[in-house]
Amino acid sequence: MGRIAIFTDDPGWHGKQLRRAFAGLGYSSEYVSLTECRFTIESRQQPLVIPGFEKALPDAAFVRGVPGGSLEEVVLYLDILHALKAMNVPVYNDGHAVERSVDKGMTSFLLHHAGLPTPLTWVLRNRADALSIAENELKKGHLLISKPLFGSQGEGIRRIEKMTDLFWLTNSHGVYYLQRFVHCSGAGFSDHRVFVINGRAVAAMRRRGKSWLNNVARGASCEQIDLEPKLTELAIKAAAALAMDYAGVDIIEDKAGHYTIIEVNSIPAWKGLESVCDVTIADLLAEDLITRRIKTL
Repeated sequence: MGRIAIFTDDPGWHGKQLRRAFAGLGYSSEYVSLTECRFTIESRQQPLVIPGFEKALPDAAFVRGVPGGSLEEVVLYLDILHALKAMNVPVYNDGHAVERSVDKGMTSFLLHHAGLPTPLTWVLRNRADALSIAENELKKGHLLISKPLFGSQGEGIRRIEKMTDLFWLTNSHGVYYLQRFVHCSGAGFSDHRVFVINGRAVAAMRRRGKSWLNNVARGASCEQIDLEPKLTELAIKAAAALAMDYAGVDIIEDKAGHYTIIEVNSIPAWKGLESVCDVTIADLLAEDLITRRIKTL
């Protein structure tokens, strides 16, 4: 029986779903925290130490979570993923994909570089320049979003609506990430989450937020929507631009009816999506990893 490492610090529902899906395909799996992995560069020893896989490396690694921490800690975690790939262990999503998506500035750049619609964005260090950009946007009648460069589930995000809000404009470890706020079509607040696996959109939902933040973790409700061609095409191209095996792509429809990609997640949750869509995401992920990344080695 093959063995798969599931990198996570909190297996929860998603970890259980993945373990069940892998078992159904003849693979056992172990939960492993990247915080417990290390390099041991010694002669005649495996240079990578992964708890539970001391005798042999896993057949593949599924990345379900990368812990936060200092720059050095995060670099170490990503180095573990890079090293596994260098040792011919399939990593899903791999370290490069995680790097691209966890860094909102690089995500914005890569989407724009690929010619995909994404909000106007500024990433910089100088506070005076950041204040000048924000003032100009407000004078033009636009709202702004201030985000930490690294973060998820809406943590640390502020909406700048008026000049007095600039008093609270803060950097995130010395970096300002500012993005023009996109007003969604229709009443209230909503966006779309499209789940992409191996270049194919498998399910989509509309998230309706209680406020302008549409994260399910912050109480947004979920509604199934059709995989209409334009939405599907954008999501697939976004995942490809960031070179991801699988992705949760967040897309908003603006007041003019145009779609804009606001985020691409390399470690997306799917519990909310499954609650409204007739798909079993873990089965699709496990099958893709095993048939396309393991059995072709």
